Amino acid sequence: MSRIGKQPVIVPAGVTVVVGSDNVVTVKGPKGELKQTIDRDIKVEVKDGAVHFTRPTDQIRHRALHGLYRAIAAGMVKGVTEGYKKNLELVGVGFRASNQGNLLDLSLGFSHNIVFEVPKELKVTTAQEKGQNPVVSLEGIDKQLLGQVAAKIRSLRKPEPYKGKGVKYAGEQLRRKAGKAAGK
Repeated sequence: MSRIGKQPVIVPAGVTVVVGSDNVVTVKGPKGELKQTIDRDIKVEVKDGAVHFTRPTDQIRHRALHGLYRAIAAGMVKGVTEGYKKNLELVGVGFRASNQGNLLDLSLGFSHNIVFEVPKELKVTTAQEKGQNPVVSLEGIDKQLLGQVAAKIRSLRKPEPYKGKGVKYAGEQLRRKAGKAAGK
C-alpha cells in the first residue's frame, strides 16, 4: 500500500468536501472553492470528517495515482483554509518590480521591461525596501497554479552561479561557482 495514499485527509470545520459524478472532488472553504477530477480507478469516500482514497489493484499505475490524488486533495483542503504564499527575490543592480492590479512590471536588466500578467486567481504584491532586494509575493488557494506562475516568473531570469544575479525564491540556496582564477 502507498504510505501517503493510506492516510485519510482530515477535513477541518468550515470545509466541505463533495465527490460528484465523474469522480470530481469539490472542496469549499472560507477562502474559496477548488475542483479536481480524480482518475476513475481511484475510489474516493467522504466519511467521519475525513476523505479516504482506495485503489483497485497493486499495479504500478494505481499505486502512483493513489498517493498522488491523496496529496492533491490534502493540498486543496489546506488551500481553502489557510492559502499558499510564495516570495521571489530579484537579486541584481537595477532590478525592480512593480504591479498594478495583476499586471507585474519587471525590470531584469534587459533592454526592455517585462510585463507579466498574473492569473486572476492569484494576488500579487511587490515590495522594495531600502538596502534590500525587491520582493514579489504571490498568494492564492491553488497550490499547483501558484507554483507554476512562480516558476514562470523565475524562468524570466534564472539566478546565475557566479554572482547569484536573477530571480530566486526567498530562502533558496544557490550553488555558487568560483570565478576565473587570477593571473600568475
